[in-house]
Amino acid sequence: MISDKQRWNEKYVSGFPMPHDTSDILKENIHLVKRGKALDIACGMGRNTHFLADEGFVVDAVDLSDFALSKVRECEEINKIETDLDTYQLEVDRYDLIVKINYLERNLFSQIIKALKKDGIFIYETFVEREGEGEGYHPSSNPAFLLKNNEVPEVFAELEIISYIERDALNLRDEKVRVASFVGRKV
Repeated sequence: MISDKQRWNEKYVSGFPMPHDTSDILKENIHLVKRGKALDIACGMGRNTHFLADEGFVVDAVDLSDFALSKVRECEEINKIETDLDTYQLEVDRYDLIVKINYLERNLFSQIIKALKKDGIFIYETFVEREGEGEGYHPSSNPAFLLKNNEVPEVFAELEIISYIERDALNLRDEKVRVASFVGRKV
């Protein structure tokens, strides 16, 4: 049986389509966050980590793939953490910003809220299940990796919701998918 780490390393090495540009939701909402400590969960090769470091944050860049982390820039503003996010424990009251893009690990939800400092911002975007298959939609993946409809505002109800939307989008293979985008503030 192939390990999660090996599976992700193989995806990166094989050229599996991965986003390389900074996430739009992060660029559009960075003005909401005071500069300080940031966490990029499942950072991959650092597309959002590099943006955050350039914007003046000190970033904890966390990922399971040692191959992906080897592509993250070496600098004093970036702390690379190779770990399994299924078991990783976030430090309480540590971050001014937490970013989680295209990754779902429900066990981290309550930890994220606790890890944010007061007035800290959580920016989250990932895939959502959809009802029916619909023409042109990418075939459903493992339901464990898809949010339920309106799950995020319910789970993060103790955060002040700045924005939330579920929408259709195109993945990197030009297949229709459903995406949830969330920005919340710890009050």
